[in-house]
Amino acid sequence: MTKHVILVTGASSGFGLMTARALATAGHIVYASMRETQGRNAPQVAAVAAWAAEQQVDLRTVELDVQSDTSSEAAVAHILADAGRLDVIVHNAGHMMFGPAEAFTPEQYIQQYDVNVLGTQRVNRAALPLLRKQGKGLLVWVGSSSTRGGTPPFLAPYFAAKAAMDALAVSYSTELALWGIETTIMVPGAFTKGTNHFAHSGSPADTARAAEYETGPYAGITDKALKGLASLEPADADPAEVAQAIVRVVDTPFGKRPFRVHVDPSQDGAEVVNAVADRVRREMYRNIDLEDLLTPRIA
Repeated sequence: MTKHVILVTGASSGFGLMTARALATAGHIVYASMRETQGRNAPQVAAVAAWAAEQQVDLRTVELDVQSDTSSEAAVAHILADAGRLDVIVHNAGHMMFGPAEAFTPEQYIQQYDVNVLGTQRVNRAALPLLRKQGKGLLVWVGSSSTRGGTPPFLAPYFAAKAAMDALAVSYSTELALWGIETTIMVPGAFTKGTNHFAHSGSPADTARAAEYETGPYAGITDKALKGLASLEPADADPAEVAQAIVRVVDTPFGKRPFRVHVDPSQDGAEVVNAVADRVRREMYRNIDLEDLLTPRIA
């Protein structure tokens, strides 16, 4: 097995922490990034260090706020100085918002895009010059089935941001292929248990506007949507499956990695729609004589 140096963003909890641990257990050198490593996340930094020592794996933490250019650049510089290289980036950092689309302020949408979309751009701009110089690398984007599958109500800011991130990942894939950088888009379904995704979701700032939905013709729809999502999820659905799927992608030889991987116990239809969209994309590239951009190659 090839030992990779890996950066996982948003790794203080949830999919990020699960993925960082799973990759370290698989034998890789992993940097679990998070904000405020000397502040509110200091206990988590200590917990990661203790777990790594107990498991005898190479899991390290690094300060990284994806909403900051300076922080993104400093994190990549730290990894390069510490490990000598960077092979894989797992774009996982993200935040969910739940409530009527109308009740979120424009500023809340901006913040949502800043974390879920622009955060990946900041990290890419900090790291890609290094990966391109190395002539080999892998970007793993943790997306969502909500970009093309079933889209229940009251998750508009999150769905819109995840759709934007997916589109960005698709565009990056062909622009990086000839530099030797592969792309895999992970597509988790709606795991309502086992992560803090829903528990830590943001709420509309315009509470008066939100209340109009809670007492008007949409009264009760919020609970019905959440219960409906939970009912679709099999009892044995395990969010750790997403982390294990990422490990399998990382451990797959260069040039053989899948472009898109679905981990969706609820089977909300995203896999069907994505298959069509990805096929149309491949056909378009063939039609414009750019088919070679669909296959990553050693630079």
